[in-house]
Amino acid sequence: MPVLDQTLVLCVYGFFSNLRPSEPFLTAYLLGPDKNLTETQVVNEIYPVWTYSYLVLLFPIFLATDFLRYKPVLVLQATSLVVTYVMLLRAQGMLAMQLLEFFFGLATASEVAYYSYIYSVVKPAHYQRVTGYCRSIALFGSAAGSLTGQLLLSVVKVQLVHLVIITLTTATVAFVAPWFLPMPKRSLFFHKSPAAAEKPSSTALLEQTKDSESKSPPNSQDVSTISRSSVTGSHSSGLVEVLQVLFDDFLNCYRCRSLLAWSLWWALATCGYFQVINYAQALWENICPSQDNEIYNGYVETMSTLLGALAALLVGYLPVCWSLWGELVLCVLSLLMALCVFAMVCYVRNIWLCYSAYVLFRAIYMLLITVATYQIAASLNMQRYALVFGVNTFMALLLQTLLTVVVVDSAGLGLDVFTQFLIYGGYFAVISVVFLLAALCKLASRRRSKQEEEALANSRAGTESDSSPISSFDIAGGCV
Repeated sequence: MPVLDQTLVLCVYGFFSNLRPSEPFLTAYLLGPDKNLTETQVVNEIYPVWTYSYLVLLFPIFLATDFLRYKPVLVLQATSLVVTYVMLLRAQGMLAMQLLEFFFGLATASEVAYYSYIYSVVKPAHYQRVTGYCRSIALFGSAAGSLTGQLLLSVVKVQLVHLVIITLTTATVAFVAPWFLPMPKRSLFFHKSPAAAEKPSSTALLEQTKDSESKSPPNSQDVSTISRSSVTGSHSSGLVEVLQVLFDDFLNCYRCRSLLAWSLWWALATCGYFQVINYAQALWENICPSQDNEIYNGYVETMSTLLGALAALLVGYLPVCWSLWGELVLCVLSLLMALCVFAMVCYVRNIWLCYSAYVLFRAIYMLLITVATYQIAASLNMQRYALVFGVNTFMALLLQTLLTVVVVDSAGLGLDVFTQFLIYGGYFAVISVVFLLAALCKLASRRRSKQEEEALANSRAGTESDSSPISSFDIAGGCV
C-alpha cells in the first residue's frame, strides 16, 4: 500500500475518531434526565476514573504499541471508543459510567499509536510534514465535532441523546479505517530495521560531531552508548533489553538542563491543564445550568481549539531567544494562565467571562506546549523523543492523579468545583513562581560567568602589559 494512501487512511481515522458532537455537552447529558446522576457522582466519583485508568494503562500501552507494531493498538483504540459511546447511550447507573470512563482512558492511552504508526512507514525526511497532517486533521475533527454539536443543539433543537448517537456513528466509521492499514514491518524499539542496526556508529558519530556545539547533551553522549541503543535488537529485541535501553536513554536525556526545564513545565502544566478541561463543563453547569438556559459549550470548544491551533502555528514566527528567555516567558504566561483560571471562578461568576477565560487559557497552553515540543525535539532523535514524551506525559498523569485523589475524589477532600478551580489557579501561580526563580538563577549564573570572563580577560591583559617592558629592557640590555 503506498505511503500516501496510508497517510490518507490515517487522517480519515484521526478526523472521525475526534469528531464528537456530544463531548462539549457530556456533563449536561450525565446530569440531565437521560442519566439522572448527581453533580457529586459525576465530578467526584465518575470523572476521576479516567485519570486513574489513563495513568495505569499509559506505560503498558506504550510498550504494547511498539511490540505489536501499532496497528493492533489502533484497532484497540477504535474499539474502545465504540464501546465508550455504546455505554454512554445504553448503560445506566454510576458503576456503568465509571466503567465507561475506564474504556475512555484506554482509548486515550492508545492514542500514541495514531501518532506513531506513520513514523514506521515514511522516511525521516517526511516526519514533520506527515505529523502536521495528522495533528491538523485531528484538531479539525475536534473543532468540527464541537461546532456540529452546538449547531444541532441551538439551531435544529435536537436532544442531547441524539448527539450521542451521532458521536457513536462517527466512532463506528473511525473503527473501520484501521483495518485497511497494512501491518508495519518495523518499530522504534522492539522491531528495528536491519539498516538501522548495521550502521549506527558512523551516524551517531556524525551527529555527535555536528551537534557538540549547537545542541544539548543528549546527542553528545559516548558513541558506545548511542550505538548500543541503536544496535540492541537489530531485528527483534527482548523486553529486558528494551527496558535497559530506555532506562539508559532516560538518564542520558534528563542530564540536559534545558531539556529538564522544558520537561518540568510540560509535566506540571499538563497536569493542571487536564484538570481544568476535565471539570470546566461542571463549572459552566453550576454558573449557567443547562436545564434553565441555552448553553454554548460547543462554540467555546470550537473557538478554543482553532485559536490554540493558530497559536501553535504562529509560534515558530515569534522573535524570542528561548535559550535565554525561555524560563521568564514560561513564568509570565503561567501567571497569565493562573489569572485565567481565577477569572473563571471570580466573584462575578459570569458565564461569558468564564468562557472567554477558558478560551485564552487553552490558547496559551497550546502555544507553550508547542514551544516545549520544539525545544525538546530539536536535540533528540525520534526514539529518544518518544521516550521523553512518554515520561513527561506519565509524570503529568502521576501529578494529576495525586491532585485528583486529594482535591476531587470523594475518598479525599471531595471539594466542590468552585473550590477546585481556586486550587488550580493557585497551582499555576506556583508554577509561575518556580520558573521565576529558575529565570533569576539563570540570569545570575550568566552574569557571574560574564564577570568571571571579564576578570580573566583583564588579568591576561595586565599580565601582558607587565611583561612587555621587562622583555624590552632585557633585549636592550642584551644589545648593550
